[in-house]
Amino acid sequence: MVEGATPSANFVHRQYQLEKRMTIDWEPLGKIINDHQRFVLTSHVRPDADALGSEIGMARILVALGKQVKIVNQSPTPPRLGFIDTEGWICQLGKQATAEEALDTDVHIILDTSAWGQLQDMGKILGKTDAVKVVIDHHVSSDDLGAIVFKNTAAAATGEMVYELAVALGYTVDAIAATALYCAIVTDTGWFRFPSSTVNTMRVGAALMELGANPAALYEQLYEQYSLARMRLAGRSLQRITPEFDGLLTHTYIRWDDYAETGAVPPDTEDLVNECMRIAGAQAAFILIEQSNRQVKCSFRSRVGINVAAVAEQFGGGGHQQAAGTILPGPISDARQKVLAALRPVMEQVKKAGG
Repeated sequence: MVEGATPSANFVHRQYQLEKRMTIDWEPLGKIINDHQRFVLTSHVRPDADALGSEIGMARILVALGKQVKIVNQSPTPPRLGFIDTEGWICQLGKQATAEEALDTDVHIILDTSAWGQLQDMGKILGKTDAVKVVIDHHVSSDDLGAIVFKNTAAAATGEMVYELAVALGYTVDAIAATALYCAIVTDTGWFRFPSSTVNTMRVGAALMELGANPAALYEQLYEQYSLARMRLAGRSLQRITPEFDGLLTHTYIRWDDYAETGAVPPDTEDLVNECMRIAGAQAAFILIEQSNRQVKCSFRSRVGINVAAVAEQFGGGGHQQAAGTILPGPISDARQKVLAALRPVMEQVKKAGG
């Protein structure tokens, strides 16, 4: 609770209802936390708000328990999401934290991913360590990380799971942690509009608001602070949207040169694929984003019933059934043909079923 606040009857009732619906036994993780003192938290490359919010929420819970905590990520925190890390706790490997510092721990907690490919150099560190490894994740795709896994693919966000952990084990969630976890949830659910949002998700959201999360302020931070360069990049992406399969599939792309020409930066591509899904009749979409090494990042989105994670897995990627991604060799034109070929049988089935 917010310091000095008294839990309302409704708040206590929501906590009770939440505990009744939990599908994970959190007691083993509670024992790990009680038995160890030093923790290193990490998440996937190019961290999104769920990754960052879950890390901050988990870290603040551990610190409140008197634990020593470091957060070390492969990638830098995107500037537009820097507000989640109010106290500058998140370090980038090779910049604010060395590999030796990342190895110096009793427990590694990996949040919001279960895939080696999403960890890169942090994955190499995890492969060397004798420390206890724990995964907290809600994605369908999964590798064997040699960890104790706490996974709920029905959870709307990893941030939702971290809050459930706190409730189950009676840990304190302060206002900063509540804000971070709320941010994690609303971004992964499209502000509660995606099919992954459940009654339970809404209960968690309501509880986090009572604990100090401010939806209006968060929405402004997340969606009303874009740079002019980002808007110009978005304009290019919108101009390039192409329909396929009678409009059931839409796709677009960003070239590496677009950043220099618009003044934008790679994190500015976040959520651009969702614009393709705004077109009437679109049931699936993807965006191809050229990287500095000329590889191509592909992000997929789809309506319920179309499993784009299965398509991403054909190229070594993964994710959720309705939101997934992968990396392909360039150039963009070749990557586009490969993705379209992989999607063809899926979209033909959708077309046969009447869209």
